[in-house]
Amino acid sequence: MRWLFLFAALTAPLSAQLAAPNDSGVSMGHVHLMVADPDAQKKVWVDVLGAEVTHTGTLEMLKLPGIFIVVGKSRTPPADGSEGSTVNHVGFLVKSYADMKAKLTAAKLELATDNANTKQLMVNFPEKVKVEFTEDATLKVPITLHHIHNSTTDPEKLRAWYVKTFGAKAGTRGTYLAAMIPGGEVDFRKAQQAEAPTKGRSLDHIGFEVKNLEAFCQKLQADGITLDMAYRDVPTIGLKIAFLTDPDGTRIELTEGLAGH
Repeated sequence: MRWLFLFAALTAPLSAQLAAPNDSGVSMGHVHLMVADPDAQKKVWVDVLGAEVTHTGTLEMLKLPGIFIVVGKSRTPPADGSEGSTVNHVGFLVKSYADMKAKLTAAKLELATDNANTKQLMVNFPEKVKVEFTEDATLKVPITLHHIHNSTTDPEKLRAWYVKTFGAKAGTRGTYLAAMIPGGEVDFRKAQQAEAPTKGRSLDHIGFEVKNLEAFCQKLQADGITLDMAYRDVPTIGLKIAFLTDPDGTRIELTEGLAGH
């Protein structure tokens, strides 16, 4: 029986759950893509990145350590990709730069940038979803979420909003200001002009998982934040949800119920 326990302990991180929440009850949750061809998008996340297909109720999700990717079919073609919107890209750490590059190349994905010195790749997924990969040879898993990269004309002001709203910790990553949230971070790059809102783009919104979401939404409203969609329980997908938009136009879904999947 001992070997069974050891095997479970070694393999558990490959399907790791979301990170434990911070003192405000918040952790990284999901990234939601709305695209014309969901099958082509899902094929990359599953076949190349090794995402696990799972479900909560009727909602299909692609599970990676620290994050879920949800891929929906857009009723109309997306306005454009993630670049040019307030969420420029999503960044992952990978155990091997060389292995990831080989997989991406074999899948015939466009490498927008390839820096062998820093062991970092910027890749255009189908429908211009921009994804970054950086090697961290110390990882215990092949891949894990690292950051969501926002573009804003005022990084300091937007970081302060994430810190206040979600209980994030103010930090930095290199030259970028960052809001640290369990499971990853939201980074802020300086934009010369206001970027397009995410709604209607191929990367439509990001999501945070929240413990006791109803009370959290009540606190947001008491603090003067307007919800785009009020708190509601959606039994068909086994989640409680709400929506809001950050000051620059990033659409954010709040969920309760992803943790444990």
